[in-house]
Amino acid sequence: MTLNIGVIGTGAIGKDHIRRISSNLSGARITAVTDVNQEAAQVVVEQYGLDAVVYPDDKALLAQADVGAVLVTSWGPAHEQSVLAAIEAGKYVFCEKPLATTAEGCRRIVDAEIRHGKRLVQVGFMRRYDSGYVQLKQAIDERLIGEPLMIRCAHRNPESGPNYTSDMAITDTLIHEIDVLRWLIDDDYKSVQVTYPRKTRHALSHMRDPQVVMIETRGGVLITAEIFVNCRYGYDIQCEVIGEDGIAKLPEPSSISLRKEGMYGTRILMDWKDRFIEAYDREIQDFIDSVKRGDVQGPTAWDGYVAAVTADACVKAQESGEWEDISLDEKPDLYESRTLSEA
Repeated sequence: MTLNIGVIGTGAIGKDHIRRISSNLSGARITAVTDVNQEAAQVVVEQYGLDAVVYPDDKALLAQADVGAVLVTSWGPAHEQSVLAAIEAGKYVFCEKPLATTAEGCRRIVDAEIRHGKRLVQVGFMRRYDSGYVQLKQAIDERLIGEPLMIRCAHRNPESGPNYTSDMAITDTLIHEIDVLRWLIDDDYKSVQVTYPRKTRHALSHMRDPQVVMIETRGGVLITAEIFVNCRYGYDIQCEVIGEDGIAKLPEPSSISLRKEGMYGTRILMDWKDRFIEAYDREIQDFIDSVKRGDVQGPTAWDGYVAAVTADACVKAQESGEWEDISLDEKPDLYESRTLSEA
């Protein structure tokens, strides 16, 4: 049976998901879309030749009985409202990060899902679907390096836009590491400190770049995460887990090696979409398959809440320069069962 999907927000990421569902993936079709810009939504429908209706808003779309699931790909501040409305309508919902722009908003979504009594929400933390991270987690779970002791990672972008701010290094950039590292080692966070090395001359005057975030987990693992969003040379994601018996490192994206003009090397990606394009495909396919089984197993609303609480503590640490506590509510029973996001 083909799953009918509605898309709330037809901007860049929404349009990209529409493309992959229509062209790359199986088992689903786009039958409904909405966007604050109705004309832009209609253009997307025509561009991809969709047999889909453009609805005036998310509530009108969610009222359609034949829509079995929705993707929330609007701008961040609108996510909470749409996800809550989807839960109220009993629809499965995939929400791009952030689940909500505040930890309180994420908690409201968690509480709504608990009242519903079943997991309906999957959050767009696509790194859990990247083949490199999957291999890294397998090595950790199989104790190939013994117990993890430290993690060193880096998130580097060639440049940042004029509206990028220092706190966005946490909320928009590091947020992916916040989720995937916790998933890798199955350990919650305890405290965080942020420090600033010498500022690069490529950063705009209003921001501090690079930054170094140190996170201590409840199990005693120390994470050192570098954020450098004006590194110039490329889009570069690094992760190295140091264990008692060895080291496991995230593999580099596959690329041919070149010998040319007295140099030997490989090309470095410049765009994050190229780095994680296959992970996005696997993520959405997993959501489709899970919905058809009636058992959503990807990153949960609780994972979205944990990421938001951790990000808030990181931003506080940016301002204070001190170690700041990361205080989480008790994990609800609904999220205790073993899922793919916790396996």
